[in-house]
Amino acid sequence: MKKILVIRFSSIGDIVLTTPVLRCLKTQLQDCTIHYVTKSVYKGLLEHNKYIDKVICLENNLNDLVHILKNEHYTDIIDLHNNLRSHLLTFKLGIKSTSFNKLNIKKWLLVNIKVNKMPPVHIVDRYMASVAYLGVCNDYLGLDYFISENILAPVGYIPDKPFIAWIIGGKHNTKLFPVNKIINICKNITFPVVLLGDSNDAVRGSSISEGNPNIINACGKLSLDESVRVIEHSTVVLTNDTGLMHIAAALNKKIISFWGNTVPSFGMFPYLPTSTKENSIIFENLDVKCRPCSKIGFKECPKKHFKCMVDIREHEVLEAINSMMLKS
Repeated sequence: MKKILVIRFSSIGDIVLTTPVLRCLKTQLQDCTIHYVTKSVYKGLLEHNKYIDKVICLENNLNDLVHILKNEHYTDIIDLHNNLRSHLLTFKLGIKSTSFNKLNIKKWLLVNIKVNKMPPVHIVDRYMASVAYLGVCNDYLGLDYFISENILAPVGYIPDKPFIAWIIGGKHNTKLFPVNKIINICKNITFPVVLLGDSNDAVRGSSISEGNPNIINACGKLSLDESVRVIEHSTVVLTNDTGLMHIAAALNKKIISFWGNTVPSFGMFPYLPTSTKENSIIFENLDVKCRPCSKIGFKECPKKHFKCMVDIREHEVLEAINSMMLKS
């Protein structure tokens, strides 16, 4: 019997992207027990996942975590974080472990020299490679996201007809589709639009929704899982490169994504089941020679022009929205 520990400390999108590994381990290995270790702030992403038997949280002290985990007597460790802390953890546990290839040198080449040696492989497939030694393979059924049945669709934020969920937030400004462009596009959309983001996006949401009765600003007003309920009920999702984008993919939604300083070539574009891959449309400015300028993001464009986002054509986005909405 296998008892497997999976490690991924953070963050939202990265954790959601590990879910195919969990599903494939659980469904393809007989009598397999799976524990998952993550930071306590991310426990809610995993505690309802039916393929996980136990979620164990890293608080502040790694040695305390080691003491807890040693009592579990794991047969295997799958390190899907692959950083110094996860290496220390596996070393102290003294159990056979595997990890995925982060391709840091190739990422550095792409960011700093603009030489693209990245393989045309999604990070999910690189995660899956770490469990190949167990005879486990990708089922290509996409991502998973499970929430409690007690989380209801938030009243007042779910239009009674087909609508668009627009995720306007993100950790870094150079990943954000500009407010003025969102305003211009929304003026020409006949469908209701629900804006999603956290409290940091509330002001941007107010600017976008002001004077447009077709827009509902939910930024900073809903919990993560309430936002997920909105996405679940939506027809099309528009999004920046952010964690909620991956949750939308886990819900198998039609997705239009915007890419600024980061690029899909990093291998973290929307990961949909093989049967619905055509439901993802990516907007990126391939004519900007300075991107990617980072694999994470900046507070502002290092070149001050932000052409990677500013030059995305609004009429093309509008055409994509109408096409996806009308096909539903």
